[in-house]
This record gives sequence, C-alpha cells and structure tokens, in this order.
Amino acid sequence: MSGPPPAPPWARALTRIGVTGTNGKTSTTWMIAAILQAEAPPVVRTSTLGSWIGDERLELPLDYSGFLRTLRTGVDRGGRYAVLELTSEALAHGFCKAWPCQIGVFTNLTEDHLKFHKTFEHYLASKAQLFLSLLPNGTAVLNADDPCSDLLAEVVPPHARVLRAGFRQDAPVRGSNIRVSVGTTSFSVDGELGSADVRIPLIGRVFAANALAAIAAASALGIPLERSVSALATFRPPPGRFEVVHTSPTVIIDFAHTPDAMARTVTQARELCTGKLWLVFGAGGNRDAEKRPRMGSAAASADRIVLTSDNPRDESAEAIATAIRAGLQHHTGVSVELDRFAAIRLALQGAAPDDWVLIAGKGHETGQEISGILHPFSDHDAVQACLK
Repeated sequence: MSGPPPAPPWARALTRIGVTGTNGKTSTTWMIAAILQAEAPPVVRTSTLGSWIGDERLELPLDYSGFLRTLRTGVDRGGRYAVLELTSEALAHGFCKAWPCQIGVFTNLTEDHLKFHKTFEHYLASKAQLFLSLLPNGTAVLNADDPCSDLLAEVVPPHARVLRAGFRQDAPVRGSNIRVSVGTTSFSVDGELGSADVRIPLIGRVFAANALAAIAAASALGIPLERSVSALATFRPPPGRFEVVHTSPTVIIDFAHTPDAMARTVTQARELCTGKLWLVFGAGGNRDAEKRPRMGSAAASADRIVLTSDNPRDESAEAIATAIRAGLQHHTGVSVELDRFAAIRLALQGAAPDDWVLIAGKGHETGQEISGILHPFSDHDAVQACLK
C-alpha cells in the first residue's frame, strides 16, 4: 500500500507534533493541545476520537481527506500548531515521510496490533518512522521508563535532539511523588526544565506519565514549565479515559483494551476502591487472539468479573470470552454475559454503594461491530439507561 502524497506547501504554516505509542496516545495528544491552545490558539488536534480546531469538533471523516481538510481549516483560521495522534499502521504506510514532524513523542510500547504487524519488531520499526523523519532542529521526546526508548534514540537523526522524560531518578525531565485521588492525579516534576507541582483532572498513575511527556514536548517548543502546569490544571480530558460517570456505586468507563493497559487500570481502581471491584470487559474479534488469556490474567485482581462482547466482528463472542477465561482459571468470581448491555446491568445491580464498577475496552466508542454490522452502542448510554 502506497503512502500519502507529500504535504502541500500550505502545510509549512503548521508546526507538527506527532504522538505515538501503544497506550496513552490520545491523552497525551489532548494534553499537548491544551498547553498550546493556551499559548497560541487555535490548535489543530487529530486523534482517534476525531478532529478539532481549538474547542470546535469538525464533523469530518477519519480518513486522509478529512485529515487534509482539518489541517487546511486550521491554517485558514490562523493556526500555528497541529498535534497529531499517529497509529502504527499510519506510520508503517509512510505517513511521516510525507508529513514529517518537528516534535515526536513516544509514550510506551507493549504487544498490540500484531495481526497487522506480524512481529513485535515490525511494530517497533513502524513507531520508529516518526523519529527517523524528524525535521531539522526537531526533538524526540522519549519515555525514559520504557526500554524501547533506547532503541528509538538510536534512529533519531543527528539534526534532531533527544529529550527523555520519566520517573527514573536519572531522567533529565523527572517526575516523582505521584498522588492519585478520585478526581485528580498530582505529581512533582524537576530536572532540566525546573521544578513544579502538577495537578491534572484525570485519575491514574499512567496519566502522570502522559502529562510529563506533554510538558517535555511543550518545553521543546519554548513554553515554560509554569505555563504548561497552569494549562494542564484545567484542561478537558478525553472521554472514556478512567472517566467517573456515577458515584455510589462508583462507575468508571475506560478504554483499556490491551493487557498492559488493563493491568494498570485494574490496579489503579483496586487501590482506590474501598468495597468490591466489579469489572466488565471483553476483547475485539479479528484482532490479536493471543492476547486474550493475558487480558484475563491482567484482570485477575478484580473481585467480580463479567466477561462480555467487545466488537466481536466476524468471530464468536462466546469463543473470545472462553479464551479470556483461560487467563482466569482460578478466579471464582467470573461470569459470562455476552450481551454487553445486560452485562453492564448485571454489574450495576450487584454492586453495593461503596463498590466500584469498571467498564473497560470501549471507552468513547459509540458502536459495536458484530458480523460486519456496526450497531449503535455506548457504554455511557448503557450506564445511564441501567441506572434509571
């Protein structure tokens, strides 16, 4: 498959910041855009959730034609920055050869999308295209806590620099003292950018890592630490990212759909929950079947687990649930309800006021793909309907 044509001349008006990784791409993209929006509006933002100019969402297709129209609209409105969430598939097809970025941000890498990439090495090589293609005087912002950063640093061209941010003691941009509560996550940052306390309106340690990357990316564009901290304190988080949608019981909707993301999300919920932790989730069909038992293992610390459907596509939802169940062989609190609405209702009806119900896998999505048909379905709508 051939890549996109070279960026048109008008695209030079936009400084492009690309964000890639397995998990945290959307949250990091939104955080960087929030910082830049406070500095030089309007900012173009494209992610798996859609396309925005500032706070206005553009009703455009999520394809190359929609991408072009989004960026051209941003230029026509005087925009100077575009923050782009970049998937491994787009990078593998040569996106950054046509649209090289000034700033590249790497969040993390765990096994995912191997049905497309076949091997982990190809998956990593696809991510590396963002950094290989960095423009002169560009910056690669790499997660100091992820071992793949060492490999990515080797492909950064001599005309660009590497800036590492993480929670290791030797990270040049260093985070520490993460504090998570129901509503916010706080942490401290120090190192070559200076020192500050950061507070973001998201729940979870992983979001501290995303915020640290956003701060480092903003610094590469000349934005002082204190202004980034101020913007992040009030930014509007993306939907479906450890989002609290109800209390008593506390109901969380989260997009976690990889073993690593599931483990982090369940661990975070387990730490904050004072009652029992209920978990409703499944796994997508026609995708990475080998990760399904590991999804089950990652969920094992939940007290009650309801396995259900999550875009089964052309596969049997029952067979997918059976594969996940293989990773939960010794768990005594597992049930199967393949109707996702009924599964959510089952958990909500069983939960006590001090329990937590974590609904994982779909996050912001508004459809459920079954046998080639995309049926309207939203976890948010299902929760509201069940609670009525």
